[in-house]
Amino acid sequence: MKIFSTRHGQTSYNKQEIIMGTTDIDLDETGEKQALILAEKIADMNCIDIIIASPMKRAQRTARAVAERCGLEIVTDERLREWDYGYYEGKSRFTEGFAENKTEFGVRMGKSGESLMQLAHRVYSALDDIIKNYSGKNVLVVSHGGVCRVIETYFNDMTTEQFANWFMDNCGLIEYSID
Repeated sequence: MKIFSTRHGQTSYNKQEIIMGTTDIDLDETGEKQALILAEKIADMNCIDIIIASPMKRAQRTARAVAERCGLEIVTDERLREWDYGYYEGKSRFTEGFAENKTEFGVRMGKSGESLMQLAHRVYSALDDIIKNYSGKNVLVVSHGGVCRVIETYFNDMTTEQFANWFMDNCGLIEYSID
């Protein structure tokens, strides 16, 4: 079994370096093109059996581009939605305290946001179920930057510094093998 992880295509918030989190916006023109390029790449690989995606518009649009090109089904999993950044949503990525908060395991992102521990719990739960329910299949997971970072930790140990600096480009693709 293989799990392929990708981040949605670019949005206007990505371009402006604004924290999106649970703000549900769609892809911009560049993001649409990135999704089509990703779809071609995956079609050329000819190895994906099913797509599991976040319910958020930007992830669904990216997943739909791949599904339409490759004739695949999309299963939506709420647990793959982006990290709830609470107080920081809609603010610049360079807002004081944001980078530090991303590495504080038990600290919520403001009063209404999620902690890293809460995010990791739901993403790990989704991955456990994907591995259990789709054993022997090759699965494309379409999600978000914060979720992709947690997916990386599911398969590979990281220091706090490595976690803070880890980044996936829009429509980047990483392959993980499960024995």
